[in-house]
Amino acid sequence: MAMNVGGGAEGGEMVDINTTPLIDVMLVLLIMFIITIPIQTHAVKLDLPSNQNQPQNSQVDPVINRVSIDFLNTIYWNDQEVDLATLRSYFNDAARMEPQPEIHLKPDALSRYDVVNNVMAQAQMSGVTKIGFVGNEAYAN
Repeated sequence: MAMNVGGGAEGGEMVDINTTPLIDVMLVLLIMFIITIPIQTHAVKLDLPSNQNQPQNSQVDPVINRVSIDFLNTIYWNDQEVDLATLRSYFNDAARMEPQPEIHLKPDALSRYDVVNNVMAQAQMSGVTKIGFVGNEAYAN
């Protein structure tokens, strides 16, 4: 910022310092200092326990039971024809197993909705939690 001191009528030269090169030099010096400072690596030595003495958990393939309903609304448990009461007892047995087996429900595209709904209700009343639909691509249209 320049200031004209004096009350003369003649206009004197106003000298202003250009600070742009000074700022550029300061930024270059700052970057050079940042680059030349050694990176400090902090390391903490920890004695972690070894995993040699612990038993290994082997993954057991889950039991998969297939429930299918054909176009005549006949219910099948693992390709064996069953009625609703027998299916309920199978669901009760499956719900008590540990780990609980997976139930794959595969209704035919032409099967009645109420039959599929009854099968799902029986599974829910029995406490089956691992149930899933197989073959959803049949209902894409």
